[in-house]
Amino acid sequence: MFRELLLLTAIFLLTAFTFAALAQRPRTLTQDSGEAATNTPTPSPAPSTVKAKYEGGVFGYNHKMEGTITLDDTNQRLVFRNDKQKEILFVPYNAITGAYGDTHSVRPAAATAASNVPYIGLPLGLIKTKVRYLTLQYNDPDSKVSGVTSFKLENKDILDSVLATLAGKAGLTKRGEVFVRKKP
Repeated sequence: MFRELLLLTAIFLLTAFTFAALAQRPRTLTQDSGEAATNTPTPSPAPSTVKAKYEGGVFGYNHKMEGTITLDDTNQRLVFRNDKQKEILFVPYNAITGAYGDTHSVRPAAATAASNVPYIGLPLGLIKTKVRYLTLQYNDPDSKVSGVTSFKLENKDILDSVLATLAGKAGLTKRGEVFVRKKP
């Protein structure tokens, strides 16, 4: 009886170690396939002008600003204009090395203030909203400046359409959820 139990335990441990060893082998990487692209619907083309809030990141422009972004096809660049439609900054299409959409859940200021008021009922501190950002990584060959900048957009549909349109015009390739420029 003891010998059978010992044999059964040895077989079980040998099998477990065999499966653990097989699980540790290196995996082969697959290239980007068109199959994933066919499963996800392409967003509608971006409008010519989109309301946005500049969040910082471009050298020389440190302050957050409300305004609009425009995809300027004639000059091959993304342009940010302030509320008075004055051109503030631009990023050339050929300088963009990566682009992606980002989402953050934040608590509005009113909910933060209301959570400090004594109240029995719905906990107002749990209220959160989603904020959508278009984040660009750039490397400008003319000025030798590189960095990351972001623009806060209104909603997911606008973010997806601006991101897809900008990536197409800038010649970026989709890698999962982000767009990158392949090196030649």
